[in-house]
Amino acid sequence: MVPSPTSHQGAELTNVPKLLDTLRERFQIKSDAALARELEVSPAQISKMRAGSALGPSTILSIHEHLGVPVKEIRELAQ
Repeated sequence: MVPSPTSHQGAELTNVPKLLDTLRERFQIKSDAALARELEVSPAQISKMRAGSALGPSTILSIHEHLGVPVKEIRELAQ
């Protein structure tokens, strides 16, 4: 199956801090450390994402699995 031109394949996910802020607000998570615990990632990983590190597939999957946010919405929030 070939992705359509409007698919999110290859889309730049450059607004990761906005995504993290949105998740914290929506799920009433008080800190980045608490968000890291909720997603079962290290606090350092959250810090690196805030500093400009890319949002990888494993983190997208973790957000989807632990918080129930659809992958499409995660990608949209991070654009």
